[in-house]
Amino acid sequence: MPDDFQNTLNGIPDFLWNTGILFLAIGLGLLTRFVARKIVANQTRSNTGFSFWRSFLKRMSRPLSFYLPILVLYLMLPVMRAGPKVYADIHKFADIVLMITIAGLLMGIVRIGEDYVYHKYDIRKDDNLRERKIRTQLQFIRRLAIILIIMVTLCFILMSFSSLRKIGTSLLTGVGVGGIIIGFAAQKSLSSFLAGFQIAFTQPIRIDDVLVIEGEWGRVDEITLTYVVLKIWDKRNLVIPISYFIEKPFQNWTRNGASLLGTVFMYLDYTIPLDILRSEFERLLSLTELWDKETKLIQVTSLTEKTVEVRVLVSANNSSDAFDLRCYIREGLLNFVKENYPDSLPLVRIKN
Repeated sequence: MPDDFQNTLNGIPDFLWNTGILFLAIGLGLLTRFVARKIVANQTRSNTGFSFWRSFLKRMSRPLSFYLPILVLYLMLPVMRAGPKVYADIHKFADIVLMITIAGLLMGIVRIGEDYVYHKYDIRKDDNLRERKIRTQLQFIRRLAIILIIMVTLCFILMSFSSLRKIGTSLLTGVGVGGIIIGFAAQKSLSSFLAGFQIAFTQPIRIDDVLVIEGEWGRVDEITLTYVVLKIWDKRNLVIPISYFIEKPFQNWTRNGASLLGTVFMYLDYTIPLDILRSEFERLLSLTELWDKETKLIQVTSLTEKTVEVRVLVSANNSSDAFDLRCYIREGLLNFVKENYPDSLPLVRIKN
């Protein structure tokens, strides 16, 4: 019976035999992936916070879809029926594809680490200076790690060909890899790369910083090797070259912390009773949660021939609260003056 079975297997045409092995490899790989997804899904079903398995499924599902079938095929190559030359070509092809899929897995691992750091250093709080520092550096390191993985994989692929082995070996030397990585990361110029490197580690700007650039107010949404994306308050995106932040001045409202001072200027007549205005100012602050209860000040900062300039200074936990607080105080004081002291609004006096 075993001999009959062996004879039956030997009677299968080589083409059908090799095709069957190919489909078997793909089937086993997809089955393994399906089982892994089910196990991971069961592990994460009751977990509402950060989960390693959920991140694993998100970042590694696609790379594993290619890696597992290729791995099974690679292991089953010895039982394929092919001549020495065809077998060598298939083996070479499998080696290259396997290296590419391994690179995909390594990039997925980098992404999993990024997910963990993003969870641990959550920027969704008022005082998030430390979190923004780490996230800014993390984005830069992640991009460099992915570029490094791609370049090393390319080197190994080149080294797998005897005619290109010297090129691949030279690229793996310290100077070669460093030069290629810098050149690839820079994309257009070395100065852009150096500007990105400087910004990532000296951090004149960080992720979620509030900036005023070219008259536009917004938050830093993304920092890449060549440009920065500023999300404007009205949901527009302002894309700025990375070199701009090295060469030109700009306002960073959250450079040393999230809390801010907000100012309101009012121009009133000389007859305005300042003590009563201060009392109303303090009453308005007591009615709002936007004020962080640290700074409150109202002063006459300038005099002209027609009006007095009254400056109101208040503090808030973050830029959004500071903006809303300024609007609240401005409207409240304006309504108070209009209703109670309309004669103290700016007047033009004409002498007879």
